[in-house]
Amino acid sequence: MSNELIKRIISSIILIPIALFFIIKGSFFFIFFISICFCIIVYEWHIMSKKKPYYFYGLIFLIFSFLTIYALRINNNDYLEVLFVVTICVSTDIGGYIFGKLFKGPKLTKYSPNKTYSGMFGAYFLSLISVNVIPLFKFEVMQFSDFLFVIVISSVSQIGDVTISYFKRLAKIKDTGKIIPGHGGLLDRVDGMIFAFPFAFIVFFIGSF
Repeated sequence: MSNELIKRIISSIILIPIALFFIIKGSFFFIFFISICFCIIVYEWHIMSKKKPYYFYGLIFLIFSFLTIYALRINNNDYLEVLFVVTICVSTDIGGYIFGKLFKGPKLTKYSPNKTYSGMFGAYFLSLISVNVIPLFKFEVMQFSDFLFVIVISSVSQIGDVTISYFKRLAKIKDTGKIIPGHGGLLDRVDGMIFAFPFAFIVFFIGSF
């Protein structure tokens, strides 16, 4: 097992419970948590993309993304929706990484050379498994609409990952930062989520009518 993978695992073991605490706790704690995350991510985006034509548009999108996260957790006063989306995105990331490393195969895109078709399959597979085995979300019978939601959110998360990889390629950098050992920057880890949450918010908002 490589040192990089060991760092990645240790960082995840430490960070996941911390994130869960703030998400479940809600109120001021959650606002404080996402505010810190927002500042770090905006800083990483600034360092990576300053003076680029797309810099301002990316900043606007980040603001919109975090507003949707805030709205899902604080306005609804329900952490399950946030945890559901986070679980899909994290499972997508882990499934893509594990299956990509194990099975390799054809590359998915030139903008992110580590992404493979086997990784894409693994991302879908693990995200579907995760939401069905975690007691908070476990379905007696998974409806087609739930299945479709997981697939779409996983797809959007993967698109977000590739999109940020594209911008990193333009900036000629490997990672957006070094704040998380084994992972790189915070933006490297939540790239899929910042794309998935706005879409999930729209779906939940339409579904509430």
